[in-house]
Amino acid sequence: MEFRYLGDSGLKISEITYGNWLTHGSQIENDAATACVRAALDAGITTFDTADVYANGAAETVLGEALKGERRASLEILTKVYWPTGPKGHNDCGLSRKHIMESIDASLSRLQTDYVDVYQAHRYDTETPLEETMQAFADVVRAGKAHYIGVSEWTAEQLRAGHALATDLGIKLVSSQPQYSMLWRVIEEQVVPASAELGVSQIVFSPIAQGVLTGKYKPGAELPAGSRATDEKGGANMIRRFLNDETLSRVQQLEPIAADLGLSMAQLAVAWVLQNDNVAAAIIGASRPEQVAENVKASGVTLELDVMKRIDEALGDIVERDPARTAANAPKTRPV
Repeated sequence: MEFRYLGDSGLKISEITYGNWLTHGSQIENDAATACVRAALDAGITTFDTADVYANGAAETVLGEALKGERRASLEILTKVYWPTGPKGHNDCGLSRKHIMESIDASLSRLQTDYVDVYQAHRYDTETPLEETMQAFADVVRAGKAHYIGVSEWTAEQLRAGHALATDLGIKLVSSQPQYSMLWRVIEEQVVPASAELGVSQIVFSPIAQGVLTGKYKPGAELPAGSRATDEKGGANMIRRFLNDETLSRVQQLEPIAADLGLSMAQLAVAWVLQNDNVAAAIIGASRPEQVAENVKASGVTLELDVMKRIDEALGDIVERDPARTAANAPKTRPV
């Protein structure tokens, strides 16, 4: 396993990070989730990403149980706050001081830890003054409940504003967690340059595009039973944008490229995002331990320029690059 610095901080994280967005407490049973976490640890993964909204807190609980007994100083645990949690009352979401201060305590309790390494704003809150949000994050850090702060799916402008306030408050905003893959490159034009300038790294989710880049979805074929595309608990909505024959046909053209390198298509997809110098880690999820063992083989892989060019030629114009998609996909108001 290779490790990379997170932003311009001194914190190192495993470049393959284990995440439990659509699995723990939801898609798979707790025993299987624990087995996946153990497989991640065995593979050298030290960084684990979750959020309070995942399965309405259950994902944090499962992760906390799975990591119990591990040396805390040897792990990096990341969680997030914004989306509705609990009974979903009028103050049970957003980035108000009230919600942040209550949410960090609830997350720490579920995770069975005294602190998280990075506490992340899961989206931008248009209804709370940014000054209030960043002051609350600063107080969380000063209370020793988090070491650093991060954001998820913020625009370059939002990132600059948040980073400036964090700097004024004497805390480090070190990470941005966007969706990023061969098929979804909307961060490249604006978010990545702003982040590089500010000393912020990307910790990217969906590097295999919810499974599309594994090649298991074939053009014109039935969706595989039990796959993410048939999961109505949430996975199906995210993957739907890629499930068209043109995209799936283009993805099939990646197979010989992966084969020439001795990689699976999933390994090629994870390795591809790690070629970006601003990416500190790629988040992988798993429903089976063997998926973890396979995907971590992308760590340390270097893709030469001619390979990167072949990938671009194979995918052609199906790649989404519009930087406006970050703002377009963001909530305009709080969900509750």
